[in-house]
Amino acid sequence: MQRFDSIRPYYDAEVNEAIYSAVNHPMMKAIMNFTFPELDDEIWKEQLKRTHSIRDFQCNFIYKALKKVLEKSSDGLSTSGFDALEKNTSYLFISNHRDIILDTSLLNACLFEHGLVMTASAIGDNLVKRDFMNTLAKLNRNFLVQRGLSPRELLQSSKLMAEYVGQLLLRENRSVWIAQREGRTKDGNDATHSGVLKMLAMGSDESNLMDYFKKIKIVPVSISYEYDPTDALKMPQLIAEANDEIYIKEKNEDFVTLLSGIIGQKKRIHIHVGDILDKELDKIAKDFDNTNKQVQALAQTIDDSILQSYKLWPTNYIAYDLLNKSTTYSHFYTDNEKSLFERRLEMKIDQNNPLMVESFLAMYANPVVNKYKYLNAN
Repeated sequence: MQRFDSIRPYYDAEVNEAIYSAVNHPMMKAIMNFTFPELDDEIWKEQLKRTHSIRDFQCNFIYKALKKVLEKSSDGLSTSGFDALEKNTSYLFISNHRDIILDTSLLNACLFEHGLVMTASAIGDNLVKRDFMNTLAKLNRNFLVQRGLSPRELLQSSKLMAEYVGQLLLRENRSVWIAQREGRTKDGNDATHSGVLKMLAMGSDESNLMDYFKKIKIVPVSISYEYDPTDALKMPQLIAEANDEIYIKEKNEDFVTLLSGIIGQKKRIHIHVGDILDKELDKIAKDFDNTNKQVQALAQTIDDSILQSYKLWPTNYIAYDLLNKSTTYSHFYTDNEKSLFERRLEMKIDQNNPLMVESFLAMYANPVVNKYKYLNAN
């Protein structure tokens, strides 16, 4: 067994066999019938069976499925910042995290459309327990983040992943996507966890950590959805945390959330890729000689980039005003937009549960609070 076999996606030489193993699965049929409603099953099956690389699978099937998702459940995707990236160049995209599948899939669609290197993307192994999901993830160039480990296993797993990320970026010229924290942001407060950066640092082959981070070309990414299709599904965990209770997931919860993210209404979506961190890393190296302090400063730098470029929607401003019983941001939305949002709130959330109503509104309002806090501080 090779060093990264337990976490890596398929090699191209393994793709065709994997497709043959999955082509008759009911989930594959559901995806393909959704993507190509006009085609007989035998036609897309034949096309799939002629696929021999991850790139072909992504461009001919997943990209088209994603365009269908956008067409049916959104009012369109806008982007900014991609023109500053160079072709045939690998980057480490560190992104805020809202949706299990879409965050990374949408980024890759944008990279594909701009002729840029697409990513290998981190995914929690809790999301691919089913054989078909594991096959689909590996066909889509996902690598596994192992969850629920003992401290000793976590250390070994983190080192393995850090080395793999380094190998992808520096030797295979493959971009990498990783979320700024473990798991999705449930409360709208996007913050980079230093643990993610410490894990990446384990792959460093430089005496100065900031030199390594310069070499792997970190690009912060912000993604924002006008409507979060999984907003109501995030409530039970937020309520448990508010009551200082331990939250235990339902058996199929991850799978339900994953599907809801894909088919639920999102309205408008925006992705911004920031500038490559470079001079900022020189400054961090100059200001701090302690590695922990450097990592904290880097986390703050990534947060600053994400907050500054995060696209706020009318829903964010409406939620802020409803939560604070104010009209502070009423010039950013119409009466009709407010009525639609209030209707969503009534339909999805028990109005007799004030904590739930508050948590729902805060999820949409917190990006406003955080962005203006950042703008006022600078």
